[in-house]
Amino acid sequence: MTFESLLEHASSVMTLLSFLCFLGILVWAFSPGRGADFDAAAKLPFADEESRHG
Repeated sequence: MTFESLLEHASSVMTLLSFLCFLGILVWAFSPGRGADFDAAAKLPFADEESRHG
């Protein structure tokens, strides 16, 4: 096995692993139970203002 063919296989494996990681992130981000967590995180920048004015 030559060095060039080894690099071709490594590149293919890394592409596949990167794509699987991307799909995993998509599944995690768009799973139904994540909505409440994202809503709470979206309100974090305003939490300090509410404590000052409230």
